[in-house]
Amino acid sequence: MLGRDALFDPGAFVWVDVIIGAGLVATLLTAGVAGHLAVTDMPFAHGTMEAVAALGAASVTAAVGAAFVLLVVLMRGLLSKATRLQTEMAGVV
Repeated sequence: MLGRDALFDPGAFVWVDVIIGAGLVATLLTAGVAGHLAVTDMPFAHGTMEAVAALGAASVTAAVGAAFVLLVVLMRGLLSKATRLQTEMAGVV
């Protein structure tokens, strides 16, 4: 899309929505894994570092995924505004 100079085309929203959906699914999966580890493995782990590390890694991954999704949602709003401004500027020129 960048090579065709169609970056601010409404068709770009489809790809951004796909990225948001994929990030949301991945975040929900890692949050589910973290929840599963917290409920099933932690009470029976007796302080083993493997269970604690797996829970920590899954929790950090879920948090990073949530931050990524929120950042892409913010960027989608900026893309929407830029597309609107591009359309208005094309009408003026």
